[in-house]
Amino acid sequence: MKVKCPACSTTINVPAAGPAAPPPPPSRQTSKPAPSASEEESPEDGRYTLDEFLRRSAERDHGQGLFELESERLLEVNLDGMVWTKMGSMVAYVGDVKFTREGILEHGIGKFLKKAITGEGARLTKAEGEGKVYLADMGKKVTILELHDESIFVNANDVLAFEGSIEHDIKMMRKITGMLAGGLFNMKLSGTGMIAITTHYDPLTLRVSPGQPVCTDPNATVAWSGNLSPGFKADVSLKTFFGRGSGESIQMLFEGDGFVVVQPYEEAYFQATR
Repeated sequence: MKVKCPACSTTINVPAAGPAAPPPPPSRQTSKPAPSASEEESPEDGRYTLDEFLRRSAERDHGQGLFELESERLLEVNLDGMVWTKMGSMVAYVGDVKFTREGILEHGIGKFLKKAITGEGARLTKAEGEGKVYLADMGKKVTILELHDESIFVNANDVLAFEGSIEHDIKMMRKITGMLAGGLFNMKLSGTGMIAITTHYDPLTLRVSPGQPVCTDPNATVAWSGNLSPGFKADVSLKTFFGRGSGESIQMLFEGDGFVVVQPYEEAYFQATR
């Protein structure tokens, strides 16, 4: 394009203007997403305002029936009648509830004589009435099981609660009394209803099949199906190595068709004899 200079009247060539440059892209501002309610309620330093703490730790009604987990380590019993609980497991209750220790003749003279012979004392408390009862046992994880005309053996120390409709019987594993000081007590729970058991950390269930027996450490064994009758075996080499019996030298042997539940923790209820 030719243009005349206004000062000297000289004609000069001016290049034509090119296409307009595209506008710069909008700036990208990276903004953090809004924190969730759980993030707001779970500060890294573990500090809360009083309102935050009350909101986070408040009781929650899940409407799941008689037994429900208030948390993975706390059982809520929506009581309207009677349940059996492990003695000393009640941490709180609301409502009209009465607690009575299991009587020596609560289940007849037969069970009384059995407890007298085995030395197994009363470890159950009856909770009766209407309200909410909260149970826990040393911070152990709680698992709720529902039986339908079934039976299960549970280590007596790992029984937290069960419905009044459930039949229970304390049994001592006599086969082990000569191998372990104090023996091993378990409880047979049978019938229809809900039970709650406890474990240290997450339980592991192992399948027992014909021709595929399962061996466990007695101190880590929590429960097994009601149709199994475990035996015991001693590893003489391990007993000799350790100088006395240990969980590895004395083992429970499960054979047949069923299951056995163990935990990743050894509760020292007893020790092996020399």
